[in-house]
Amino acid sequence: MRLKSILLIFVSLIFSLISSQHLYGQEQSKGLDQRINEAFTPFSQAIENIVLFTVPIGNTDVPFIVILLSLGGLFFTIYFGFPNILKFRTAINIVRGKYNHVLGDIESDSEDEKNQQIANADNQHGEVSHFQALATALSGTVGLGNIAGVTIAITLGGPGATFWMIVSGLLGMTLKFVECTLGVKYRDIGSDGTVYGGPMYYLSKGLKAKGYDSLGRVLAIIFSVLCIGGALGIGNAAQSNQATAQIISTFGIEGSFSRTVIGILIALVVGLTLIGGIKRIARVTEKLVPFMALVYILACLVILMINFDKIGATITQIITEAFQPQAGLGGIIGVLIIGFRRAAFSNEAGAGSSPIAHSAVRTKYPASEGIVALLEPFIDTVVICTLTALVITIFNIDGAFAYGQSEVIINGEVLKGATLTSYAFESTISWFPYVLTLAIILFAISTLISWSYYGQQAWAYIFGKKYILIYQIIFLIFTVIGASSDMESVWGFADAMILAMIFPNMIGLLFLFKEVGEQVKTFEKVIKNKPDNVNQ
Repeated sequence: MRLKSILLIFVSLIFSLISSQHLYGQEQSKGLDQRINEAFTPFSQAIENIVLFTVPIGNTDVPFIVILLSLGGLFFTIYFGFPNILKFRTAINIVRGKYNHVLGDIESDSEDEKNQQIANADNQHGEVSHFQALATALSGTVGLGNIAGVTIAITLGGPGATFWMIVSGLLGMTLKFVECTLGVKYRDIGSDGTVYGGPMYYLSKGLKAKGYDSLGRVLAIIFSVLCIGGALGIGNAAQSNQATAQIISTFGIEGSFSRTVIGILIALVVGLTLIGGIKRIARVTEKLVPFMALVYILACLVILMINFDKIGATITQIITEAFQPQAGLGGIIGVLIIGFRRAAFSNEAGAGSSPIAHSAVRTKYPASEGIVALLEPFIDTVVICTLTALVITIFNIDGAFAYGQSEVIINGEVLKGATLTSYAFESTISWFPYVLTLAIILFAISTLISWSYYGQQAWAYIFGKKYILIYQIIFLIFTVIGASSDMESVWGFADAMILAMIFPNMIGLLFLFKEVGEQVKTFEKVIKNKPDNVNQ
């Protein structure tokens, strides 16, 4: 019944949009996508102006959110003794199952047998494995931010922005470690075994335990509202927008209504997965994420191998211009801001989205999943974003376009975001845009699936679990809106929402971070003292 209800309501609303397009198309010159964009742009600009307020540092206005993330990441990295480096090997071992019996994650060839074992075990908590939790969280971060977002960063800030994206990714590893440990510690487990977790729970429960009950509840509600906005923005509209743009560019589709039709098709695909909850999402993402990441990484490596003679000059340019950027790019601070902002958008470290996925993991020790979570920014930013940046910088090594602008014109064609990335791929191998289009579609769908779950969890926290259907319908409609809207308005709204989530989440981390250290000590003591229970 639930599936039928969602599809019936969604189809009815979309039919209304199609009818509106048909009627207005005869009377007005503006298409549906233009009217949606005109209505959406003022709203996104207003939100962006509120969230991205700046603090003057010297002659440069620096967004306060960049200061908060960079200093917070640096503080936690030093306080916890560089876990982003020293605990990297442990994270790999957890994901590959070395400590499963100690952690309470049961492995079995039979799904029924595994479920029965979990149901009978007193200390079994969670719904998905460590790998599934990581894959789900990665599917929410490895998306169009790695392709379109990085390209925007390079065209605006030059090659030097790449260096600062990598630095931000390394600091982001520690932020993920802290927030995901807290996410597992303070999660709720329903009577049916369903997990509810994320910053809204450690903000409310954690701060209450410290005597700040009212503050915790207020911050939890604020975060939940922003998370719903983030789900509709970064995890939805921005993804369908760039996927649609790439499909239109690659296949030469024309017509003002084509964007809306593509958006409807994407929404239908996502809707079928969304309804199944975290277990179905995990089953999809554990297969989709490795495949899509491998496709894109291999495509980038082929480009780099063909242009092997340019790699040295490209790396030199990235490092040099990180500290001595070209004129007109805002100096070092300006390039740093662009790099950090794009990295934050891509890996979402400190935003509190990933703890929602990681909270569903099967483990008795919260720190185990916090350690796994530090792999996210490494894969997302240090590896995939860097590969994109290298491809774009190599493409422009001879000055195909001038840096310092959000869009470029090459051979009379206006290119921005993913379309510029596609052009760079095509400049090396003519049919590569088709490979990139496949990667972009997979990235977009996987991100849409994960963020649908994030927003759903936030919605359930505010309105209760009985009203999730309303959220699901809104989410699917926003998929169509994103596909139909102009890129600037969509990305402005997406940036603002994901960055706004950082404020309440970071307050919680600063109140509760010492508890993470206690959880790490407990976990490390267990894996050191119980070697006989560990799978080698």
